[in-house]
Amino acid sequence: MKLRYPQVFLFLCSFCVLPTVLAAESAVKLDTPVGGWRTGAPEGEGESFRQTVNYPASSVNTPVGQANTARITGQIKATPKSGEPGRLIVNGVSMPLKIDAAGRFDRPFSFPNGSNSVEVRSPDGQQRHRTQFLNASGGATPAKLRVLLAWDSDGTDLDLHLITPDGAHIWYGDRVVPNGAALDVDVTTGYGPEIFAMPAPIKGQYLVYVNYFGGGYRSDEEGQEDAVQPLTTAQVTVITEEGTPNEKMETFLVPMRAVGELTLVKGFSYP
Repeated sequence: MKLRYPQVFLFLCSFCVLPTVLAAESAVKLDTPVGGWRTGAPEGEGESFRQTVNYPASSVNTPVGQANTARITGQIKATPKSGEPGRLIVNGVSMPLKIDAAGRFDRPFSFPNGSNSVEVRSPDGQQRHRTQFLNASGGATPAKLRVLLAWDSDGTDLDLHLITPDGAHIWYGDRVVPNGAALDVDVTTGYGPEIFAMPAPIKGQYLVYVNYFGGGYRSDEEGQEDAVQPLTTAQVTVITEEGTPNEKMETFLVPMRAVGELTLVKGFSYP
């Protein structure tokens, strides 16, 4: 008879907690991506991740006509007007998420093939929503090496630069090189992300640099741009063999103190 009481107590507690969890999740609306099985947009059909640099930086997050298969959009209801970012967690990588005065967010993102998870959290962490989907991009070769750059300030532009073992330099001025490496995403309006991908990495030494291109501005409630403290912290995540049992992920935090600064974040060997 004593064994029944813990079971009843567990049932009652689950009944009490569940509505609270559902209420918290319903406060975050994720328009895209949605759960399920999907295919990427055909090549050249809206998947242009490059933004135009224009300082003071615009609050626009995605290029006009961005394909829905390559963006993260939605709204967090009742978001405090603190100007603080939310959190975006994609496949275990946590990044700041730019939110406008109405709680809306819109970020370009290049999703790898296979299973992907996307979680959005409010600035205070109390509201969240998570979805999972399987991405199949028509036989495209999965990237065995990906590098993601994000940073913690609005109205700023940090740029990702990579040097591959054969001497190729991948950056916003040369986004695709003959060895197959490419800069898939280049956000210029604060927080990032910028994403480097390479389907067939060359064996040898890779160098990851971050350049503080410009910015140091933030929008107030009236949409006016004000200069802010230029210090921002870069977050660089290096992922190898993503989505496989051999996946490895390393994240590095680097303070960037002034516009024009160029920093060597990481040198690593592949494999």
